[in-house]
Amino acid sequence: MNIDHIEAFVYINHYGSFNKAAEVLFLSQPTVTARIQSLERELDCRLFDRLGKQIQLTEKGKQFLPYAQQILQIYQKGKHHLHSRPGTPEELRIGSTVSVSNYLMPHLLVLLHRRFPLINLKVITGPTDVLAGKLAAKEIDVAFARKQMSPSFQSYPFYDDPIRLYVYKDHPLAAVGSASIRDIRREPLVFFECGSLDWMRIHRAFESLEQPPNIVYQVDNAETAKKLVISRAGICFLPGLSARQEVQEGILVPVDILETAGVSLQTHLISLSGENNVFLDALLELGASPIDDLHVPIEKLD
Repeated sequence: MNIDHIEAFVYINHYGSFNKAAEVLFLSQPTVTARIQSLERELDCRLFDRLGKQIQLTEKGKQFLPYAQQILQIYQKGKHHLHSRPGTPEELRIGSTVSVSNYLMPHLLVLLHRRFPLINLKVITGPTDVLAGKLAAKEIDVAFARKQMSPSFQSYPFYDDPIRLYVYKDHPLAAVGSASIRDIRREPLVFFECGSLDWMRIHRAFESLEQPPNIVYQVDNAETAKKLVISRAGICFLPGLSARQEVQEGILVPVDILETAGVSLQTHLISLSGENNVFLDALLELGASPIDDLHVPIEKLD
């Protein structure tokens, strides 16, 4: 099985077009078509359904896709390893979304410094789209952001942060611990969101109500949202990490909402395919630890 055929298959699926994949791979469209035909003969099945100018994966194609992506990724890693220069870089440039930068990064940096004491660590904070662009331009080495589907990137799940409703400690719901969307329909809401699909699911949970939710404040910063709740201005859906300290101190209380169960903010660790594997492995090892281990007070790590 030719690796070029695997590459054509992965790129066509990603770009949704034979022509676009051919353009990115610097090949002619007939060459890309021939590679897919050869791959289909090798696998003895059809990988794409072609409906005019539209294409989509067949069921067999969907089954084969994760294996093809893994094969291509392993090949790219091996190729990079063979041609990479010996030695360790002097600086690791880490991109991070605001939430990770605020609530995880200080502890991760300390743990990373213990693992790589001779490496300078630099953090650049920004939204996922900006970080992906910086990765592609090699302006940063790794990033903590939303998952990226481009074959140019390797993307690994790092942390799943449940989004829950938080109320101040004397709120009636604090003693109950659970409620429904209908129960909070008249409550003054502080709405914090970071623009991801996860927050759209929170919005959709209110669509079953006859009247829109009572959103009094809309903010784009978790710290502002928390302070509004603590001051009893309203209640708010927040990622668990952002409210962790306040919950431990008893200032905020989480309330389970049936309609939003399972909604979480998913952070992936991302790098260019085949690059920075030593640092990726170290970070993924830290990410596999219980979250309490990442929040050991910094003074105790010295």
